[in-house]
Amino acid sequence: MQINRRSFLMGSAGVATGLAFGAGSAIPAFAEDAQLRAMWWGSNDRAKRTLEVAKLYQAKTPGVTIVGESLSGDGYWTKLATQMAGRAIADVFQLEPSTISDYSKRGACLPLDEFVPSALKVDTFGKDMLKLTTVDSKLYGIGLGLNSFALFFDQTIFEKAGLPLPTPDLTWDEYAKLAVELTKAAGKDNYWGGPYGARYAYVFDAWLRQRGKSLYANGSLGFDVEDAKEWYSFWEDLRKKGGTVAADVQTLDQNTIDTNCLALGKSAIGMAYSNQLVGYQLISKNKLAITMLPRERKGGPSGHYYRPALIWSIGATTKNGEAAAKFIDFFVNDIDAGKILGVERGVPMSATVREAILPNLNPTEQDTVKYVNLLKDQVGDYPAPAPLGATEFDQRVLRPLADELAFERTTPADAAARLVEQGKATIRS
Repeated sequence: MQINRRSFLMGSAGVATGLAFGAGSAIPAFAEDAQLRAMWWGSNDRAKRTLEVAKLYQAKTPGVTIVGESLSGDGYWTKLATQMAGRAIADVFQLEPSTISDYSKRGACLPLDEFVPSALKVDTFGKDMLKLTTVDSKLYGIGLGLNSFALFFDQTIFEKAGLPLPTPDLTWDEYAKLAVELTKAAGKDNYWGGPYGARYAYVFDAWLRQRGKSLYANGSLGFDVEDAKEWYSFWEDLRKKGGTVAADVQTLDQNTIDTNCLALGKSAIGMAYSNQLVGYQLISKNKLAITMLPRERKGGPSGHYYRPALIWSIGATTKNGEAAAKFIDFFVNDIDAGKILGVERGVPMSATVREAILPNLNPTEQDTVKYVNLLKDQVGDYPAPAPLGATEFDQRVLRPLADELAFERTTPADAAARLVEQGKATIRS
């Protein structure tokens, strides 16, 4: 079985290149032969792990061929939109908590209830875990692991600068002072303390939850203009003091590892999802560490909640629903598959797989598991599914407005008013 290396690297970098990893004539043909298309976004490391699991599955499942495709963040959603318009959605495709409600309501996902438990054995996940991927009382995806939001930081840079490492009880005011000190202490051109976080919907959500609100509520926005103004003012004030990367650096971020300012070597701090620490560490020469996002006040709510790191859903247009369900089942329940995947897509939902892989985890992966465990007494309730239009709100409203602000083309007050006005026009319950 061979994989064309050039195609693999191109696909991982975001070029729409199919990755066929079937065993061809080496696998006997059966009447129920099935070719499955799988599509995801992520780093080269994620693509490599996914390919290895798919090869393992094919070796154990004669008659099934899987064609995989790995794309960049924005390229992925463009491709998915094209597939939806052409009624040719990949058999298995990747979603996340902020997009599963949106895409299931738009008819992209096949309900999976009919495959449980015949093809999908998820009883060991626990009922609450299935709620994370249930929309309107139907199961539309299978969580591939648990994670939460996180603060990543370059421990090597902190130690060289002689600054205290961020702790779980760090407040936003303390964070701001630390970010400015980091920029000064690093003493490098085009290098800053942290990101321009106004662009991150999930960080804004945590910020709001710390204040008793949320990003979405009752099928609409869960915040008002004053909340948004406070949020934007915090980041603009920090940018002007030198605590965030420049606007042209932040706009490169496509919510992927290789475009984040920490991964690009432009900042000492990054904000991302806990499972991504593995991918970040792979491309960083320095030691990276992980802790919780800052909070409003000492001892106050963290704003964190457990979430399915990523999700496999089945395309509504598939002709091989049961075969796709069996592949997903293998992905989340097979111990050998779990050892290949590690915690790159989150800490495994299955307690059996989680226990089996622990001895084989490297220090970075173990840090990820420890972080998820650290949150046990800090997490709040999982939010209601994001309303229809949530993906568009994030990509076409929140991020562009943050970019305008960072480039000083608008003010916090104006950006806040437009965020709420355009947000309400975009969100559809």
